Order: sequence, then structure tokens, then C-alpha cells
Amino acid sequence: MMAIATERCQPNCCDTDSMMGQTGTFAPIVDILEKENEWLLRADLPGATAETIDLRYERGLMVIRASVPARQDEKETRYLVREYGVGDFHRAFEVGEGIDASRIEAAFKDGVLTLHLPKAEEIRPRKISVQCDRN
Repeated sequence: MMAIATERCQPNCCDTDSMMGQTGTFAPIVDILEKENEWLLRADLPGATAETIDLRYERGLMVIRASVPARQDEKETRYLVREYGVGDFHRAFEVGEGIDASRIEAAFKDGVLTLHLPKAEEIRPRKISVQCDRN
């Protein structure tokens, strides 16, 4: 059973041909992995810092936002080549009932946000023993 069912926005707002050198809001690229006791969501947020990341979970919706400041003053800069886009990040996921929201954890390292979304106890697989009637 997949707890992260659908997204609320497009997977990526930029393609390299049309967005080169532009600024705006980007949808971070993510990987979602299922483990035995949790789902892991990893999102690339280059240029963000832990202080500029805003994570919210409310009524089954996980929202990732991150602010990334401009690298230099746009008015004072004369580009010879401009291919690197800079902007904020935003992406939202509808999360199923199988998440234990009180135990969600997040870590940020080397531009990658990792969300630990623990499975609720009632949806975890469990072994059921079979009793033998000896009569």
C-alpha cells in the first residue's frame, strides 16, 4: 500500500531549453522509497539552507517550500552567458492515512532534503501465528 498517493503540482516547472537562466519557482526533483517501517522522500533543493526550508504537514498534505536567494544583484550584473536558473522551490504531496504524522522527521545535507515518513503501526506488516487445534 502506497501512502504517498499523488502530487498537487507538476513534477518540474522547468525544462532546460525554455528555463535556462530564468528565475521563478521550481518543483524539486524527488525520489520516494518504501522501507519496512517508513517511506523516505528525498528532494533536491540546491542553494537552499535548513533555515530557508519550510515543511508543513496538514490534513494529509505534505508541502515542501524553500527560498533560494539570488546569487548576485540582478540589476548590477551583466551576463555573458546565463544558464543557471535560480529560484524558490515548492512541491506538495497528498499523503495517505498510513503515516504517523507525529513522528515525521526531516534532515538536510549537501542540498538534499530527506523526509522520514513513518508508517502507522496499524498498516505495518505483521506475522500472524497459526494455532493448531489438538483435539
